[in-house]
Amino acid sequence: MKESTEQDKSVEHRGRLTAVLALATLISAFGSSFQYGYNVAAVNSPAPLMQQFYNKTYTDRYKEPMGEDLLTLLWSLTVSMYPLGGFFGSLMVAPLVNKLGRKGTLLFNNIFSIVPAIMMGVSEIAKSYEIIIVARVIVGICAGLSSNVVPMYLGELAPKNLRGAIGIVSELFITIGILAAQVMGIRNILGNSTGWTIMLGLTGIPAVIELVLLPFFPESPRYMLIQKRDEKNSRKALQRLRGWDDVDAEMEEMCLEGQSEQAEGRLSVLSLLSQRSLRWQLVSIIIMNMGQQLSGVNAIYYYADSIYGSAGVNEMDVQYVTVGTGAVNVFMTIAAVFIVESSGRRFLLLLGFGICCGACVLLTVALNFQ
Repeated sequence: MKESTEQDKSVEHRGRLTAVLALATLISAFGSSFQYGYNVAAVNSPAPLMQQFYNKTYTDRYKEPMGEDLLTLLWSLTVSMYPLGGFFGSLMVAPLVNKLGRKGTLLFNNIFSIVPAIMMGVSEIAKSYEIIIVARVIVGICAGLSSNVVPMYLGELAPKNLRGAIGIVSELFITIGILAAQVMGIRNILGNSTGWTIMLGLTGIPAVIELVLLPFFPESPRYMLIQKRDEKNSRKALQRLRGWDDVDAEMEEMCLEGQSEQAEGRLSVLSLLSQRSLRWQLVSIIIMNMGQQLSGVNAIYYYADSIYGSAGVNEMDVQYVTVGTGAVNVFMTIAAVFIVESSGRRFLLLLGFGICCGACVLLTVALNFQ
Protein backbone atom coordinates (compact mmCIF):
# COMPACT_ATOMS: atom_id res chain seq x y z
CA MET A 1 0.00 0.00 0.00
CA LYS A 2 2.87 2.31 0.92
CA GLU A 3 4.63 1.49 -2.36
CA SER A 4 1.45 2.29 -4.30
CA THR A 5 1.13 5.66 -2.53
CA GLU A 6 4.74 6.53 -3.39
CA GLN A 7 4.15 5.60 -7.05
CA ASP A 8 1.01 7.78 -7.16
CA LYS A 9 2.98 10.66 -5.65
CA SER A 10 5.78 10.14 -8.17
CA VAL A 11 3.32 10.18 -11.10
CA GLU A 12 1.63 13.26 -9.67
CA HIS A 13 4.97 15.08 -9.44
CA ARG A 14 6.19 14.14 -12.89
CA GLY A 15 6.98 17.27 -14.84
CA ARG A 16 4.10 18.57 -16.90
CA LEU A 17 4.01 21.13 -19.69
CA THR A 18 2.93 24.26 -17.83
CA ALA A 19 1.99 27.51 -19.56
CA VAL A 20 5.20 29.19 -18.36
CA LEU A 21 7.38 26.36 -19.67
CA ALA A 22 5.52 26.20 -23.00
CA LEU A 23 5.67 29.96 -23.60
CA ALA A 24 9.35 30.23 -22.58
CA THR A 25 10.11 27.39 -25.00
CA LEU A 26 8.18 28.93 -27.89
CA ILE A 27 9.51 32.47 -27.42
CA SER A 28 13.17 31.46 -27.08
CA ALA A 29 12.94 29.02 -30.01
CA PHE A 30 11.11 31.49 -32.25
CA GLY A 31 13.32 34.43 -31.30
CA SER A 32 16.60 32.55 -31.80
CA SER A 33 16.36 29.18 -33.56
CA PHE A 34 13.87 30.47 -36.14
CA GLN A 35 16.40 33.10 -37.25
CA TYR A 36 19.09 30.46 -37.67
CA GLY A 37 16.93 28.53 -40.14
CA TYR A 38 15.60 31.65 -41.84
CA ASN A 39 19.07 32.96 -42.66
CA VAL A 40 20.20 29.58 -43.99
CA ALA A 41 17.64 29.77 -46.81
CA ALA A 42 17.11 33.54 -47.12
CA VAL A 43 19.74 34.03 -49.85
CA ASN A 44 18.62 31.11 -52.01
CA SER A 45 15.62 32.47 -53.94
CA PRO A 46 16.79 36.10 -54.33
CA ALA A 47 20.31 35.00 -55.40
CA PRO A 48 19.94 36.16 -59.08
CA LEU A 49 18.50 39.50 -57.96
CA MET A 50 21.25 40.04 -55.41
CA GLN A 51 23.91 39.22 -57.99
CA GLN A 52 22.32 41.75 -60.37
CA PHE A 53 22.52 44.30 -57.57
CA TYR A 54 26.20 43.48 -57.01
CA ASN A 55 26.91 43.91 -60.73
CA LYS A 56 24.91 47.15 -61.02
CA THR A 57 26.60 48.64 -57.94
CA TYR A 58 30.04 47.74 -59.29
CA THR A 59 29.20 49.19 -62.71
CA ASP A 60 27.96 52.46 -61.19
CA ARG A 61 31.18 52.76 -59.20
CA TYR A 62 33.79 51.76 -61.75
CA LYS A 63 31.96 52.39 -65.05
CA GLU A 64 32.50 48.82 -66.23
CA PRO A 65 30.64 45.53 -65.59
CA MET A 66 31.84 43.16 -62.90
CA GLY A 67 33.81 40.17 -64.13
CA GLU A 68 32.26 36.72 -63.79
CA ASP A 69 35.08 35.52 -61.53
CA LEU A 70 34.72 38.47 -59.16
CA LEU A 71 30.94 38.05 -59.03
CA THR A 72 31.35 34.36 -58.19
CA LEU A 73 33.87 35.25 -55.48
CA LEU A 74 31.63 37.90 -53.91
CA TRP A 75 28.60 35.63 -53.98
CA SER A 76 30.60 32.77 -52.46
CA LEU A 77 31.67 35.15 -49.68
CA THR A 78 28.05 36.22 -49.13
CA VAL A 79 27.00 32.62 -48.59
CA SER A 80 30.06 31.38 -46.70
CA MET A 81 30.34 34.31 -44.26
CA TYR A 82 27.24 33.00 -42.49
CA PRO A 83 28.80 29.70 -41.30
CA LEU A 84 32.06 31.55 -40.59
CA GLY A 85 30.15 33.86 -38.25
CA GLY A 86 28.54 30.76 -36.76
CA PHE A 87 32.02 29.43 -35.94
CA PHE A 88 32.91 32.62 -34.05
CA GLY A 89 29.52 32.61 -32.32
CA SER A 90 30.09 29.06 -31.09
CA LEU A 91 33.40 30.12 -29.52
CA MET A 92 31.58 32.87 -27.61
CA VAL A 93 29.06 30.53 -25.99
CA ALA A 94 31.01 29.40 -22.90
CA PRO A 95 32.09 32.83 -21.60
CA LEU A 96 28.69 34.42 -22.29
CA VAL A 97 26.49 31.72 -20.71
CA ASN A 98 28.67 31.70 -17.60
CA LYS A 99 28.64 35.47 -17.24
CA LEU A 100 25.19 36.49 -18.51
CA GLY A 101 23.26 33.26 -17.98
CA ARG A 102 21.28 31.32 -20.56
CA LYS A 103 18.40 33.78 -20.86
CA GLY A 104 20.76 36.76 -20.62
CA THR A 105 22.86 35.40 -23.48
CA LEU A 106 19.77 34.93 -25.67
CA LEU A 107 18.72 38.53 -24.99
CA PHE A 108 22.25 39.81 -25.67
CA ASN A 109 22.38 37.72 -28.86
CA ASN A 110 19.56 39.77 -30.38
CA ILE A 111 22.12 42.51 -31.05
CA PHE A 112 23.66 40.17 -33.62
CA SER A 113 20.29 39.86 -35.34
CA ILE A 114 18.75 43.34 -35.24
CA VAL A 115 21.91 45.17 -36.39
CA PRO A 116 22.53 42.98 -39.49
CA ALA A 117 18.79 42.98 -40.29
CA ILE A 118 18.93 46.79 -40.56
CA MET A 119 22.19 46.60 -42.53
CA MET A 120 20.77 44.15 -45.08
CA GLY A 121 17.49 46.06 -45.28
CA VAL A 122 19.22 49.32 -46.27
CA SER A 123 21.94 47.78 -48.46
CA GLU A 124 20.21 48.67 -51.74
CA ILE A 125 19.60 52.26 -50.61
CA ALA A 126 23.24 52.53 -49.48
CA LYS A 127 24.36 50.97 -52.80
CA SER A 128 26.79 48.67 -51.00
CA TYR A 129 27.09 44.92 -51.37
CA GLU A 130 29.88 44.99 -48.75
CA ILE A 131 27.21 45.74 -46.12
CA ILE A 132 25.44 42.48 -46.97
CA ILE A 133 28.65 40.44 -46.67
CA VAL A 134 29.53 41.99 -43.28
CA ALA A 135 25.92 41.56 -42.10
CA ARG A 136 26.07 37.87 -42.99
CA VAL A 137 29.06 37.46 -40.68
CA ILE A 138 27.23 39.19 -37.82
CA VAL A 139 24.00 37.25 -38.26
CA GLY A 140 26.13 34.10 -38.44
CA ILE A 141 27.41 34.93 -34.94
CA CYS A 142 23.76 35.08 -33.85
CA ALA A 143 23.18 31.63 -35.37
CA GLY A 144 26.29 30.15 -33.73
CA LEU A 145 25.19 31.39 -30.31
CA SER A 146 21.53 30.46 -30.64
CA SER A 147 22.20 26.95 -31.97
CA ASN A 148 24.11 26.20 -28.75
CA VAL A 149 22.34 28.30 -26.11
CA VAL A 150 18.70 27.56 -26.96
CA PRO A 151 19.03 23.75 -26.48
CA MET A 152 21.01 24.43 -23.28
CA TYR A 153 18.35 26.81 -21.93
CA LEU A 154 15.42 24.57 -22.85
CA GLY A 155 17.15 21.46 -21.49
CA GLU A 156 17.64 23.16 -18.13
CA LEU A 157 14.05 24.44 -18.01
CA ALA A 158 12.42 21.13 -18.91
CA PRO A 159 11.65 18.29 -16.49
CA LYS A 160 13.33 14.97 -17.23
CA ASN A 161 10.30 13.32 -18.81
CA LEU A 162 9.84 16.19 -21.31
CA ARG A 163 13.49 16.99 -21.98
CA GLY A 164 13.68 15.06 -25.25
CA ALA A 165 10.53 16.55 -26.78
CA ILE A 166 11.30 20.11 -25.67
CA GLY A 167 14.90 19.75 -26.82
CA ILE A 168 13.68 19.09 -30.38
CA VAL A 169 11.61 22.29 -30.42
CA SER A 170 14.71 24.35 -31.25
CA GLU A 171 15.40 22.10 -34.26
CA LEU A 172 11.72 22.34 -35.23
CA PHE A 173 11.92 26.13 -35.33
CA ILE A 174 15.09 25.96 -37.41
CA THR A 175 13.18 23.97 -40.04
CA ILE A 176 10.19 26.33 -39.76
CA GLY A 177 12.59 29.25 -40.32
CA ILE A 178 13.96 27.55 -43.44
CA LEU A 179 10.42 26.97 -44.73
CA ALA A 180 9.43 30.58 -43.95
CA ALA A 181 12.40 31.89 -45.96
CA GLN A 182 11.50 29.60 -48.86
CA VAL A 183 7.88 30.79 -48.83
CA MET A 184 8.92 34.45 -48.58
CA GLY A 185 11.27 33.85 -51.53
CA ILE A 186 8.40 33.04 -53.89
CA ARG A 187 8.41 35.66 -56.66
CA ASN A 188 4.84 36.80 -55.96
CA ILE A 189 5.70 37.47 -52.31
CA LEU A 190 9.18 38.92 -51.66
CA GLY A 191 11.45 37.06 -54.09
CA ASN A 192 11.40 39.93 -56.56
CA SER A 193 13.38 43.08 -57.36
CA THR A 194 11.45 45.24 -54.88
CA GLY A 195 11.12 42.77 -52.03
CA TRP A 196 14.43 40.97 -51.55
CA THR A 197 15.90 43.60 -49.17
CA ILE A 198 12.72 43.44 -47.07
CA MET A 199 13.03 39.65 -47.03
CA LEU A 200 16.60 39.85 -45.69
CA GLY A 201 15.61 42.49 -43.12
CA LEU A 202 12.71 40.45 -41.72
CA THR A 203 15.16 38.40 -39.66
CA GLY A 204 15.14 41.20 -37.05
CA ILE A 205 11.43 40.80 -36.21
CA PRO A 206 11.74 37.54 -34.20
CA ALA A 207 14.68 39.14 -32.33
CA VAL A 208 12.57 42.15 -31.33
CA ILE A 209 9.72 39.87 -30.17
CA GLU A 210 12.15 37.83 -28.06
CA LEU A 211 13.77 40.98 -26.66
CA VAL A 212 10.35 42.25 -25.50
CA LEU A 213 8.82 39.01 -24.15
CA LEU A 214 11.63 36.76 -22.85
CA PRO A 215 12.51 39.00 -19.84
CA PHE A 216 9.14 38.01 -18.32
CA PHE A 217 10.22 34.36 -18.10
CA PRO A 218 12.61 32.73 -15.64
CA GLU A 219 16.33 32.22 -16.03
CA SER A 220 17.62 28.64 -15.91
CA PRO A 221 17.18 27.40 -12.30
CA ARG A 222 20.30 25.28 -12.69
CA TYR A 223 22.39 28.29 -13.69
CA MET A 224 21.11 30.37 -10.77
CA LEU A 225 21.72 27.59 -8.24
CA ILE A 226 25.04 26.16 -9.39
CA GLN A 227 26.82 29.17 -10.88
CA LYS A 228 25.16 32.15 -9.17
CA ARG A 229 24.54 30.29 -5.87
CA ASP A 230 21.15 31.97 -5.64
CA GLU A 231 19.01 29.25 -4.08
CA LYS A 232 16.04 31.51 -3.37
CA ASN A 233 15.51 32.71 -6.94
CA SER A 234 16.38 29.30 -8.33
CA ARG A 235 13.59 27.76 -6.24
CA LYS A 236 11.13 30.46 -7.33
CA ALA A 237 11.97 29.91 -10.99
CA LEU A 238 11.57 26.15 -10.63
CA GLN A 239 8.22 26.56 -8.89
CA ARG A 240 6.98 28.80 -11.72
CA LEU A 241 8.13 26.33 -14.35
CA ARG A 242 6.67 23.24 -12.64
CA GLY A 243 3.41 24.79 -11.43
CA TRP A 244 3.76 23.56 -7.82
CA ASP A 245 5.71 24.44 -4.68
CA ASP A 246 7.24 21.06 -3.85
CA VAL A 247 10.49 21.17 -5.83
CA ASP A 248 12.80 19.96 -3.07
CA ALA A 249 13.75 16.73 -4.86
CA GLU A 250 14.78 18.59 -8.03
CA MET A 251 16.67 21.23 -6.03
CA GLU A 252 18.56 18.51 -4.19
CA GLU A 253 19.43 16.81 -7.46
CA MET A 254 20.84 20.06 -8.87
CA CYS A 255 22.84 20.63 -5.67
CA LEU A 256 24.43 17.19 -6.01
CA GLU A 257 25.22 17.93 -9.64
CA GLY A 258 26.87 21.19 -8.64
CA GLN A 259 28.96 19.46 -5.96
CA SER A 260 30.04 16.86 -8.49
CA GLU A 261 31.11 19.58 -10.95
CA GLN A 262 33.11 21.35 -8.25
CA ALA A 263 34.84 18.13 -7.23
CA GLU A 264 35.85 17.33 -10.82
CA GLY A 265 36.82 20.91 -11.70
CA ARG A 266 36.48 22.55 -15.10
CA LEU A 267 37.81 20.57 -18.04
CA SER A 268 39.92 22.25 -20.70
CA VAL A 269 39.68 21.05 -24.30
CA LEU A 270 43.07 19.33 -24.05
CA SER A 271 42.19 17.50 -20.82
CA LEU A 272 38.86 16.45 -22.34
CA LEU A 273 40.63 14.95 -25.35
CA SER A 274 43.17 13.15 -23.19
CA GLN A 275 40.77 11.43 -20.75
CA ARG A 276 40.35 7.79 -21.73
CA SER A 277 37.11 7.44 -19.73
CA LEU A 278 35.43 10.08 -21.95
CA ARG A 279 36.94 9.00 -25.26
CA TRP A 280 34.02 6.89 -26.50
CA GLN A 281 31.45 9.58 -25.64
CA LEU A 282 33.60 12.21 -27.34
CA VAL A 283 34.05 10.10 -30.49
CA SER A 284 30.27 9.45 -30.61
CA ILE A 285 29.49 13.17 -30.37
CA ILE A 286 32.03 14.07 -33.07
CA ILE A 287 30.77 11.38 -35.46
CA MET A 288 27.12 12.35 -34.98
CA ASN A 289 27.82 16.03 -35.59
CA MET A 290 30.01 15.24 -38.60
CA GLY A 291 27.24 13.05 -40.01
CA GLN A 292 24.77 15.90 -39.67
CA GLN A 293 26.96 18.73 -40.96
CA LEU A 294 28.64 16.79 -43.78
CA SER A 295 25.36 15.40 -45.09
CA GLY A 296 25.24 18.37 -47.48
CA VAL A 297 21.84 19.58 -46.30
CA ASN A 298 23.05 23.16 -45.74
CA ALA A 299 24.45 23.36 -49.27
CA ILE A 300 21.07 22.25 -50.60
CA TYR A 301 19.30 25.05 -48.73
CA TYR A 302 21.86 27.66 -49.83
CA TYR A 303 21.63 26.68 -53.53
CA ALA A 304 18.33 24.78 -53.78
CA ASP A 305 16.92 26.76 -56.72
CA SER A 306 20.08 26.42 -58.83
CA ILE A 307 20.41 22.72 -57.95
CA TYR A 308 16.83 21.97 -59.01
CA GLY A 309 17.24 24.15 -62.08
CA SER A 310 20.37 22.21 -63.08
CA ALA A 311 18.45 18.97 -62.57
CA GLY A 312 15.94 20.05 -65.24
CA VAL A 313 13.05 21.40 -63.12
CA ASN A 314 11.09 24.08 -64.96
CA GLU A 315 12.24 27.57 -63.96
CA MET A 316 8.73 28.64 -62.92
CA ASP A 317 8.28 25.52 -60.78
CA VAL A 318 11.65 25.54 -59.00
CA GLN A 319 10.48 27.84 -56.20
CA TYR A 320 7.56 25.54 -55.37
CA VAL A 321 9.75 22.41 -55.39
CA THR A 322 12.08 24.19 -52.95
CA VAL A 323 9.15 25.04 -50.66
CA GLY A 324 8.05 21.40 -50.83
CA THR A 325 11.49 20.31 -49.63
CA GLY A 326 11.21 22.64 -46.63
CA ALA A 327 7.67 21.45 -45.86
CA VAL A 328 8.79 17.80 -45.76
CA ASN A 329 11.60 18.80 -43.42
CA VAL A 330 9.17 20.50 -41.04
CA PHE A 331 6.79 17.52 -41.13
CA MET A 332 9.56 15.07 -40.24
CA THR A 333 10.76 17.26 -37.37
CA ILE A 334 7.22 17.58 -35.96
CA ALA A 335 6.93 13.79 -36.08
CA ALA A 336 10.20 13.51 -34.14
CA VAL A 337 8.86 15.82 -31.39
CA PHE A 338 5.99 13.42 -30.71
CA ILE A 339 7.90 10.13 -30.93
CA VAL A 340 11.25 10.99 -29.35
CA GLU A 341 10.20 10.01 -25.83
CA SER A 342 8.63 6.72 -26.91
CA SER A 343 11.12 5.68 -29.61
CA GLY A 344 14.31 7.01 -28.04
CA ARG A 345 17.11 9.17 -29.39
CA ARG A 346 19.24 6.32 -30.72
CA PHE A 347 16.47 4.92 -32.94
CA LEU A 348 15.77 8.35 -34.48
CA LEU A 349 19.46 8.97 -35.10
CA LEU A 350 19.84 5.60 -36.83
CA LEU A 351 16.66 6.22 -38.83
CA GLY A 352 17.83 9.67 -39.95
CA PHE A 353 21.33 8.52 -40.93
CA GLY A 354 19.84 5.45 -42.66
CA ILE A 355 17.55 7.63 -44.78
CA CYS A 356 20.51 9.88 -45.59
CA CYS A 357 22.60 6.90 -46.76
CA GLY A 358 19.70 5.62 -48.87
CA ALA A 359 19.28 9.05 -50.46
CA CYS A 360 23.00 9.14 -51.34
CA VAL A 361 22.74 5.74 -53.05
CA LEU A 362 19.62 6.83 -54.93
CA LEU A 363 21.32 10.06 -56.03
CA THR A 364 24.38 8.14 -57.26
CA VAL A 365 22.20 5.76 -59.30
CA ALA A 366 20.20 8.66 -60.75
CA LEU A 367 23.35 10.53 -61.77
CA ASN A 368 24.69 7.36 -63.37
CA PHE A 369 21.56 6.96 -65.50
CA GLN A 370 21.64 10.64 -66.41
